[in-house]
Amino acid sequence: MREFDSIVIGIGGMGSATAYHLARRGQRVLGLEQFEVPHDLGSSHGITRIIRLAYAESGGYVPLLRRAYDLWRDLEVQAGERLLLVTGCVDAGAPDSATVRGSLESCRQFGLEHQILDAKSLREQFPGYRLTGSMAAVLQPDGGFLLPERCIVNFVKAARALGAEIHTRERVIAWDASSGRVEIRTEHETYRARTLVIAAGPWASQLCPLLRDLAIPERQVVLWTQPLRPQLFQPGAFPVFNLEAAEGRFYGCPEYGVPGFKIGKYHHRRENVDPADIDREIHPEDEAVLREGIRRYFPDADGPTLAMKTCMFTNSPDEHFILDAHPGTDNVYIAAGFSGHGFKFASVVGEIMTDLALDGGRKYAGQLGMFRLARFT
Repeated sequence: MREFDSIVIGIGGMGSATAYHLARRGQRVLGLEQFEVPHDLGSSHGITRIIRLAYAESGGYVPLLRRAYDLWRDLEVQAGERLLLVTGCVDAGAPDSATVRGSLESCRQFGLEHQILDAKSLREQFPGYRLTGSMAAVLQPDGGFLLPERCIVNFVKAARALGAEIHTRERVIAWDASSGRVEIRTEHETYRARTLVIAAGPWASQLCPLLRDLAIPERQVVLWTQPLRPQLFQPGAFPVFNLEAAEGRFYGCPEYGVPGFKIGKYHHRRENVDPADIDREIHPEDEAVLREGIRRYFPDADGPTLAMKTCMFTNSPDEHFILDAHPGTDNVYIAAGFSGHGFKFASVVGEIMTDLALDGGRKYAGQLGMFRLARFT
């Protein structure tokens, strides 16, 4: 039986960052991934992923975001490539919507640079936007997008350079922590470690039954289109967006890479799923949900479909993360329930999980209350 200091299950966004931070602390690390690195079967893919500093969900995220930005920039230096592109971010909706109110509250609480724009002013500045009626927008210049696949690859490269082992196509079957150490049994081998971090995304509840009602996978679909006026949807001309509308809450990014304008809708068609049996086919109903948002708010992007992809959210009941020790053990830790808005935090979540596993969470003790399992009981 091979022994390690720390084992990480799941090498997506959170797990790759955790493996790196553990290795950086001198741990002998094993990362176990059931698919490949990277892959498009979970929650950490999609070419671009939004990062926002003005955080409507809660001001409690802003200090973590500041640290996340620093850590993403550190990774860029190590990788020698650009991973975070700043475009600005638009949080939009009715003036009294949770998105606009929450974004403004974060800006004011933390002194973040921002502008408040009405629909006409936003369109004049960024003609790709077509807000309706009395809708308002909070424009925060530090927002932008990450390149998730490249972020994961570079965290893995950095972890391996520090001595970590990363095993792909090796599914974990079971783990046991009753002996004081953790034994992890995979399809191929059994390993032992002092600490275990479970960062398995939609598969977390299969490894931790206590998460059955606390980390629920949901089918998502995103769409890339060829804009009718592509010059309006380029980085620099079009900020990323988080838009709370009558039809639902849409999010998206300017053209990059694929190419194409990207749009998704939170809780797409509200389909909770088993990750082993998710419908990965794209249906006309999937496109209709997203075309509704494009035609109403971004009509100049309503061109031909370039691509559509499924992914998964893993939703907690309050849509805040779960970052905590597994109850009843001294050496198993859980990163789960990222609820569709977690990837931007991956760099700092890796540091948080390392702090929990090695130091009992001392560094982040004052910031983790909203992420503890105890809030559900």
